[in-house]
Amino acid sequence: MDGPPVEAVLKAASDALGTPLTAGADLGGSDRSTVLRCERRGGGTVVIKSYPAAAEGWRGFAAEAAGLAFAGPAGAGPRLLASDASVPLVVMSDLGAAPSLADLLLGESAEAAGAAAGALLSWARACGQLAVRTAGRQRELAALQAAYPAASPAGARHWLHRRIESAPGLAALLGITPPPGLAGDLADVASILAPGGYEVFSPGDICPDNNLMTASGIRFVDFENAEFHSVFLDAAYLRMPFSTCWCVSRLPAELAAAAELAYRAEVSAVFGELADDAVWQAGVVRAMAAWTIHAMTYLLDRSVTADRPMNQFVPQAPSGRQLLRYRWQMLGRELQAAGALPALAALMRSLLAATDHWDVPDLPVYPAFRPLRQN
Repeated sequence: MDGPPVEAVLKAASDALGTPLTAGADLGGSDRSTVLRCERRGGGTVVIKSYPAAAEGWRGFAAEAAGLAFAGPAGAGPRLLASDASVPLVVMSDLGAAPSLADLLLGESAEAAGAAAGALLSWARACGQLAVRTAGRQRELAALQAAYPAASPAGARHWLHRRIESAPGLAALLGITPPPGLAGDLADVASILAPGGYEVFSPGDICPDNNLMTASGIRFVDFENAEFHSVFLDAAYLRMPFSTCWCVSRLPAELAAAAELAYRAEVSAVFGELADDAVWQAGVVRAMAAWTIHAMTYLLDRSVTADRPMNQFVPQAPSGRQLLRYRWQMLGRELQAAGALPALAALMRSLLAATDHWDVPDLPVYPAFRPLRQN
């Protein structure tokens, strides 16, 4: 990530916290942030997360600072200890070392399947329980966000709108002409982003590597996109699975269904209408469509020219072409089963036909659920 040097980050964090800090482990971060575990004078550790001084960095900082302040006291994630909007950075409590859901899904041992299945169900329930604990508290989060000028203004159009609207231009990268009726189907998909429709609080990026399976339960650790949004945007993470992640393989069908049911049972306590299969299926399918188009915005252009791994440091990660074709296949099947959004379903078929020459293997099941290889 392009940003201030570590020494400047440490000084700013020390000043914000009111105690000197020394650098410890680099916890990875991303191209949008740097994450450091640091030692406090007198003992103990904290975690610093800093962001680039650019529009996207300011926005991520504002969402994270407000999200941590909102969710931390409820035990859903780290507590916000300090922040500095001028860098920008946050200082949060250190939850220590623990495996993530991704670690368990990628495990390869005789016990891996049971551990990964239990962790997935616990994660699904934790997502739902967070939504229940924070239900109806939109104004509280908005008040916290108001302290940060870079936060998305109240009432602003959701960022996924422009991603959804980009579908025709993305299809053109493969020489595909948009089928008749696509604009109407895309507007239908975007309707789930309208404020007031089954809104739940979410950390935003609930990928399987953005949590810790601690002794006290599951804790979410990435709040860069924290917001209230449609319950279906999180539900889709279970069916797709993991809508915005690099760590994507197939889940056993029965386990995926059980995890989705666990999440649905929690959130139906807040929104009773979600117990209606027609309401639930319509919302989840539209959320899947939104996330599938979103994936195209950051994967398709580079996949047209070459295939690359989603994570070069993890050999089990799929390639970009594998993931795109899987997303198109999955959404196409869901739309056909639902008899919904026929133009979008036609686009999925065209995308698959146009990329048949990619000749990539089908997405495999997660390593934890594969038969063990015999030596």
